[in-house]
Amino acid sequence: MLIDTHAHLNDERFAGKYQEIINSFEEDGIGCVVCVGFDRRSSEAAFDMAKQNRQVYFALGIHPHDSKDAREDDYVFFADGSAHRKAVAIGEIGLDYYHNFSPRETQKRVFDEQLALANEVGLPVILHIRDAFGDVLDILNANKNNLGSGGVAHCYSGSAEYARQLLDLGLMISFAGAVTHKNAARANEVLSQIPLKHILIETDCPYMTPEPHRGELNVPRNVRLVAEHIAKVKKISFEEVVAITHNNALSLFKKIKLKKI
Repeated sequence: MLIDTHAHLNDERFAGKYQEIINSFEEDGIGCVVCVGFDRRSSEAAFDMAKQNRQVYFALGIHPHDSKDAREDDYVFFADGSAHRKAVAIGEIGLDYYHNFSPRETQKRVFDEQLALANEVGLPVILHIRDAFGDVLDILNANKNNLGSGGVAHCYSGSAEYARQLLDLGLMISFAGAVTHKNAARANEVLSQIPLKHILIETDCPYMTPEPHRGELNVPRNVRLVAEHIAKVKKISFEEVVAITHNNALSLFKKIKLKKI
């Protein structure tokens, strides 16, 4: 079964729609979805969605955009919520220097704090990295002791060499719909070089809609298109991509209760 390891069904664009989407998972060949928080409110929504739906798991965290609004009681909520049987990660966390919606020093501090939290609660991290590759790597290297549960660089957009440095830290690489776009030459170069045993698949919905649906609202069923694209690049079967990425997800997100393929 396909596992969408990064979705934002808690996004306001899915208000009033997400339950119908979840109800179609079996028909769409989806075993489960990880609904990822990006601030306190969205983390609470992901938590509630997971409690109400068997096929939904969740991650708790503060996106770099929202770092300026981080509060101590958010971390208390994340720590308490992480004990739930369906809490699979701390995320998404990291640095984003493209928009700079939060000051860079604040982003770094909150990123560092959440890496420590992940280690404290024994969960992997889901990383957001945009135009901040050097600083992210510096912070990760300084936090090697906080990466014992692993993690994943989601919607990867860096170089192959940078990806290898993340792999050396015990992290995985995840590809979303952007890898299918015509301007995704670098992402496809990375995809061709990184062994499939280190790769996860995701939609990052409602963002990053893959071809041929680019311009439409992205939904979890489109994770199939990411898997089909990977199969084409890797010159292997779609079924092999599904099986290996499924098992990779179970290896990283240990609380997901699906059988290995």
